[in-house]
Amino acid sequence: VYISAQTPYKTQTFAENIKTLQIGVNDDKYLLPIIDIDGHDVLRIRFDEMSHEAHSYGYKVIHCNADWTPSNLSTNEYLTGFTTGNITDFNLSQITTFLYTHYKFELPNSDISFKISGNYVVIIYEDNDVDKPIAQACFSIVQPKVSVNATIRGNTDTELSGRLQQIDFDLMLNGYNVRDINSELKVIVRQNNRFDNEVTGILPTYISASKLSYSNNKALIFEGGNEYHRFDISSVYAASEGIATIRYQQPHYEAFLTQDKVQTSKTYMHNFDVNGKFVINYQESVENSDIEGDYLYVHFMLPMKEPFLDGQIYLGGDLNNNLFNDNSRLQYDFNAGTYYKTMLLKQGGYNYQYWFVQKGAKKANVEKVEGSYWQTGNEYTIYVYHRPWGERYDKLVAVKSIQ
Repeated sequence: VYISAQTPYKTQTFAENIKTLQIGVNDDKYLLPIIDIDGHDVLRIRFDEMSHEAHSYGYKVIHCNADWTPSNLSTNEYLTGFTTGNITDFNLSQITTFLYTHYKFELPNSDISFKISGNYVVIIYEDNDVDKPIAQACFSIVQPKVSVNATIRGNTDTELSGRLQQIDFDLMLNGYNVRDINSELKVIVRQNNRFDNEVTGILPTYISASKLSYSNNKALIFEGGNEYHRFDISSVYAASEGIATIRYQQPHYEAFLTQDKVQTSKTYMHNFDVNGKFVINYQESVENSDIEGDYLYVHFMLPMKEPFLDGQIYLGGDLNNNLFNDNSRLQYDFNAGTYYKTMLLKQGGYNYQYWFVQKGAKKANVEKVEGSYWQTGNEYTIYVYHRPWGERYDKLVAVKSIQ
C-alpha cells in the first residue's frame, strides 16, 4: 500500500514492509537530525525492509520552508552535485526469526552536498518511482548567525509550581542584520520533537539593538507531562525493565510489557528517560546490532474500567514518529477492560507515553493518563528562521536545545 508523500513533511514510513526508520547525526543515538552547514557531521538514514528479497531503492532531497512545505527553489539552488541517489549499502539480517534487509546511506555524500541552510526532507522510493515513496525523513541544516539563551521554569503566569512549564529565551543578534524583526523572523519551539504542540508565530516581548527577548509569553507555556515509560528488549533471555515476560511463540518472540496504569498521584516521581527516543541494541550481538537484532511483537496494555468516549489514546514517542495514526492508536477491549496495542519492534531500548487526543483536537494531552508535573525533564528545541525581505526561502540561523 503506497501513500503519496504528504506535506507538510514529517518523518514517517508509507509501506507496510518498511520498519525502524532512523535519521541521526554520525553515530550519536540521541541527537536530533540537525547539522551545521560548515561542519563535518553527517546524517545517517537507515531502515529495514522485512524480507531477504532484492529491492532497488533511491532517494531525492527536497528543500522546505519553515513549516515543512516544499520551498520554491530549484534543486541547483540548494544542492551541489546530483539531486537523487541510489541506496547501495545494504545487508541481510543474520540468524533472526524475522528476515529483513538493513539499508543505510549518508548525507551529505560524495554525490550530494548542501548549499544553503533550512529544512530538508529526503524522500525514499522504489524502482525510480519518485511518486510512490516508501518513507521520508526530515532534517535541518543550520548556519548559525544568532545565538539563543533559554531557560525552563515551573512557576508560569497561569499557575505557581503545578503542572506546566514556561520557556523564556533571548536571541542575541551578534551584529546579524534583521531589518523587520516581526515579519522576517520565524521562531518555532518544539517539546520532545513533537509537532502536535509546537509553538509558532511568536513575537518578541522586548526588542533592543542586540537582543530580542521572549519572556513571560503565554504561548510558551507547555504541559509538563510526565517522564516517559521505558522498556528494554535488547535480550530475549532476560525480562529487563518494563517487561513482564518474553515468550517464544513459534516462529517469533513476543514481549509483554508490564501493565501501565492511569496516573492519579499528585506527586512527581523522577525517572530517567530519553524524552521519547529509542536506541537499537542487541545484547548478544557479535558485530552489528543493525543486522543481528531480531524483531519482537511487543504488547502494550493500559487497563481502564471503561474507554474514553470523547477521544482516543495514542502511543507517543519516536517509535511512532510522534504521529497520530492507525500505527499509534490503541484499541479498547471491553472483555478485558483494557486499552491495548501490539507493535513489531526491533531489539533495543524504547521510550513511550500514553497520549489522549480529544475528538477534533490536533494536540495531545499527556496529563489525562500520565499526569502532569512542572518538575518533568523535557527537551525543548528552539528553531530560528530568517527570510530577509525579497528572499525566497527560510534560512535556519539558530537551533538551541535545552533540558
